[in-house]
Amino acid sequence: MVTPAIETRALRKVYKTPPPGMPQRGQSGPVEIVALDGLDLQVGAGEFFGLLGPNGAGKTTTIGILTTRVKPTSGAALVAGVDVVTDGVAVKQRIGVVPQRPNPDRSLIVIENLVFHAAYFGMHQAEAIRKAQGLLDMMGLGDRGGAKVDQLSGGQQQRLMIARALIHDPEILFLDEPTVGLDPQARLDLWELLRQMHGEGRTIVMTTHYMEEADRLCERIAIVDRGRLLACDSPRSLKAQAPGGTRIELTLDGDAAAAAEQARGQAGLLRVDVQGAVLSAYAERPGEVLASLIRTAEAAGRAVRDIHLAPPSLETLFISLTGRKLT
Repeated sequence: MVTPAIETRALRKVYKTPPPGMPQRGQSGPVEIVALDGLDLQVGAGEFFGLLGPNGAGKTTTIGILTTRVKPTSGAALVAGVDVVTDGVAVKQRIGVVPQRPNPDRSLIVIENLVFHAAYFGMHQAEAIRKAQGLLDMMGLGDRGGAKVDQLSGGQQQRLMIARALIHDPEILFLDEPTVGLDPQARLDLWELLRQMHGEGRTIVMTTHYMEEADRLCERIAIVDRGRLLACDSPRSLKAQAPGGTRIELTLDGDAAAAAEQARGQAGLLRVDVQGAVLSAYAERPGEVLASLIRTAEAAGRAVRDIHLAPPSLETLFISLTGRKLT
């Protein structure tokens, strides 16, 4: 049996934090925040795997546990078959980590950031310099080895972080929201680089809240929210699970519950959901039902402030599972 690159079983993480400001009524101690609530995942060797979810969904906590920075409250997490709690040193030898925001040593020049990092893994300096220059070449930074880190753009600094993560040739590469803050061109350049590394057979695990990023890069995606796994499959299969038809989203000038109630059962609508002032309806032929939906909202005493149409997608699946947008 082939050992999975990553496996979690009933993984749970609860943070205890002091209540903000004055204690609430009946509350005299710390507040428990459940970041992960029984997460089960399995990632195959050589797979490009994505954790997709909004901010606060538990993605960064999951990466923190798998990279030994965060201790789980309960459950198990194995990386390359090694338990992250009982043998963290062995796990660190097998992984490379790219943090959410670049954190290079700004007192060092670019190539020194890689060479010094290689020393943590017992690499001789001559070999480290050779590997560092090769990685800089691969990242398009071959001529920037002698530059100060602050002379690099945001995209270049993120590529430097990837090079640093790869200096010891890890089995698994973790990237936590790797394109946050990058301009569109830098993001596309980084996507191409990740595709190249995956094509070479490396296991990549990436967290993101960008649906297009997950859709275009990942072989499988786990959708998580509030620390729970909602769905896990290929992008194509996940999109096929989205509610049928186009999602028609009407933003009203107040609570949409009454309008949604009147719209349910309307001919041509497959499903009607409501969240606050937003009425979401699904229809195979949106053009035929849009006008009647607007009339229904007006009959309920609400004016339509905005209209948005969306074909079946990861976003429509996420909204159908959680009742909220992926933001």
